[in-house]
Amino acid sequence: MTIQIKNHSVLIIATVLFISGLLFSANGEEPNDFSLPLVVTLEITNIDTDTKVVEVTNPATGKIWMDRNLGASRAATSRADEQAYGDLYQWGRTADGHQKRTSDRSSTLSTEDTPGHGNYINANSSPYDWRSPQNDKLWQGVNGTNNPCPSGYRLPTSTEWEDERQSWTSNNAAGAFASPLKLPAGGSHNYRNGGIYDVSWDGNYWSSTVDGGSSLFLHFYNRDVIIDSYYRTFGLSVRCIKD
Repeated sequence: MTIQIKNHSVLIIATVLFISGLLFSANGEEPNDFSLPLVVTLEITNIDTDTKVVEVTNPATGKIWMDRNLGASRAATSRADEQAYGDLYQWGRTADGHQKRTSDRSSTLSTEDTPGHGNYINANSSPYDWRSPQNDKLWQGVNGTNNPCPSGYRLPTSTEWEDERQSWTSNNAAGAFASPLKLPAGGSHNYRNGGIYDVSWDGNYWSSTVDGGSSLFLHFYNRDVIIDSYYRTFGLSVRCIKD
């Protein structure tokens, strides 16, 4: 028997082998009770298992991406498509529930790569990271410790985001949506108070690239697009690229 328990994006699969019953003798004597040992195998995966994987290719770069943000129910139909905004991840965290826009908040920093809960962690002092001490290797490549992307996908590097930007027809939010990736403006989750800001106006997408105690991200709005550095405790959108 296989049991699947799903809590947010954490998938727990338990395989149970158990036989308990009555063994009857050939001559009709009293049956004998018997039981085999209970064997339980648990596999815990902290990747996003909810987002449908549909591929899209940018012919200018040749790169293959998911056609929607992690947590989105569809590819964007406009830059302000609420069903396409998806989740907002703190840099380096798994899909443990913190990325949901309605997640609870905590002010206690984590000393581990996985905090053990699904709360968004506020940080009010330098280096403004949800983890203390910091770990630069959490989102590095498809085998990164906390890579939240589906199997075979990973966070893009800042260079890969820059390559995409250079293929856009305009360097702003309109160009982001007109691109093959159809990037919506999902806003951001504030690192101090946990509020969500600039939805439908600003698009903010993490890269895997670290920058000192911060990390680099793609930022676009009405008038411009840049690769900038942000505190890791910010919650930003994630778009996965095929490895």
